[in-house]
Amino acid sequence: MEIQLSSEIISKIPNFKLGVIEYKDITVGDSPQMVKGRLQLFQESIYFDLENKNLTELPGIQEWRSIFKTFGKDPNRYHHSAEALYRRIQKQNYLTTVQSAIDINNFFSLQYQVPIGIYDSDQLEGTIKIKVGKAGEEYLGLNGRMNSLENLIVSSDELGPFGSPFVDSNRAPVTEATKNALQIIYLQPSTKMNSAERLTESLMKMFTQIHGGDAKYYIIGSH
Repeated sequence: MEIQLSSEIISKIPNFKLGVIEYKDITVGDSPQMVKGRLQLFQESIYFDLENKNLTELPGIQEWRSIFKTFGKDPNRYHHSAEALYRRIQKQNYLTTVQSAIDINNFFSLQYQVPIGIYDSDQLEGTIKIKVGKAGEEYLGLNGRMNSLENLIVSSDELGPFGSPFVDSNRAPVTEATKNALQIIYLQPSTKMNSAERLTESLMKMFTQIHGGDAKYYIIGSH
C-alpha cells in the first residue's frame, strides 16, 4: 500500500511522522478479558492522575493541540481524538469495550497520548495521501455528524478523505468482518525515530497477539 505525505505538512512541521501498520488475515472479535481489565484499570489510573491537573498540559495532548493550531484549526473547538478520550475519562465517562481492534486502538492512544486510526483496508482504494483538508471537504464521521475537514490533517484515498486525527469517517471502520486493516499512529513530531519505531512495533505485536494474521510496520516522515 503506497502512502504519501504532503509537502504542505512537511513544510510546516519538518519533523512530522506517522507510524503505519498493515495487517493481513486478522480475526476481530470480543476483547480478551485481559484487555478489558487493563483498559478499565488504566482509565481509573488516568482519572486519578488528572485530579488537580490541566489535561492540556500533558505533553502528547499539548503537542497535537499545537499541530491543529499550526494548520488553522482551533484546538479549543476541535479536540484531537486522544484528547477527546482523556476528556471523557476526566468526567469518569469511561470507555466501555467495543471489540478487540477498537479496544487496542483506544488503549494505545491513551498510553501514548496520540491519535490513532484503524481502517478496513479492503474498503480503501489506490494511493493514500496524508494531506491538509480543503474548504468544502467533509465526511460523515463515526460521531454521527458531518464534519468539516478544512484545515485538518486528513487521510485520503482515490474515493476521497476517510480518516483524521480528529474523527474518522464511517466509510472504512474496522468491524468483526474485517480481515485486512491499516493502522495510522499520528506520532508526536518530537518523538525520536528509534522511539517511534519501538512504539509502532509494540502496538503491532500486541495487536497480532490478539488478532493473529501477519503484519508489517514502517515510519513515514522525518528521519
